[in-house]
Amino acid sequence: MAINYKIILLISVVSIIGLFFLTQIKTDDSINESDSKQSDMFFDFNIDTKNIDLIELPIDSIFQIYGVRDEYIIDGNYQKYSRLLFELDPNNKSLYKELKNTDEKTIVIFPTFTATAYNSPGFYNYYNGLCDETCLSVPIVSILRTEIGGNGAQILKLLNYNFLSDVDIDKNPKILAKFDKVILLHNEYVTKKQFDAITSHPNVIYLYPNALHAEIEVDYDSNTITLIRGHGYADKYNGFDWEFDNTQPYEYDLDCNDWEFYEIPNGKMLNCFPERQLYEDDSLLRALKEL
Repeated sequence: MAINYKIILLISVVSIIGLFFLTQIKTDDSINESDSKQSDMFFDFNIDTKNIDLIELPIDSIFQIYGVRDEYIIDGNYQKYSRLLFELDPNNKSLYKELKNTDEKTIVIFPTFTATAYNSPGFYNYYNGLCDETCLSVPIVSILRTEIGGNGAQILKLLNYNFLSDVDIDKNPKILAKFDKVILLHNEYVTKKQFDAITSHPNVIYLYPNALHAEIEVDYDSNTITLIRGHGYADKYNGFDWEFDNTQPYEYDLDCNDWEFYEIPNGKMLNCFPERQLYEDDSLLRALKEL
């Protein structure tokens, strides 16, 4: 994501607030990679809310949305909550049956590496002149953030979509061949092996703009990622010189009033950043299921 980008989806508006890490779900919301309900081959993230004081927020949504009590800032007439948590609404059971994924050959890729890049200290401290190049090699963390499509990840999980992580793809690129449809979230930072595996798959749904924007490498011995090129680093806009990078202008369309999927050679791209649209608009979720 380019500098001066949107960070948070909050109580009734999406705001562009610069580089504040207000959406990070880190402490008791840490991601776990195991769940007895899922096959061992899938990546799972569980949000532990047992020690969090949640309040339901009056947000227009087809899901129930909760915020953490007292974790908000005041902006004009709005309370902007620092994290949003989603649950199914019992009143919408029939709708969820229609939206629920039933295709075992569909997979969503969780952007672990992008979550790591946005952590602090990290890449964005470097971009903003707050740190030298030591901030371009950072420990891998699995945290749920709206910058990576965290709202979308929660919603798709509720609707029975299975996940793999960036690490899964990097370690075993051939695994994507097992699936007929691959859905990306905001997978901005990826390895060359990931890039090749994703762009060679015939049916990828790029649900968020700015995917495949910068190249990183991984050192699994030290459990770190390092920026190689892209996002303006090493004089590269796109780290792979990828002609289908759709960061401009779509990453900054947060309203998605005129959303549509358009075709590229290996799939379809959405023309806006859908963190709010995904919980407001069942037609987008229907389209995603049917693609």
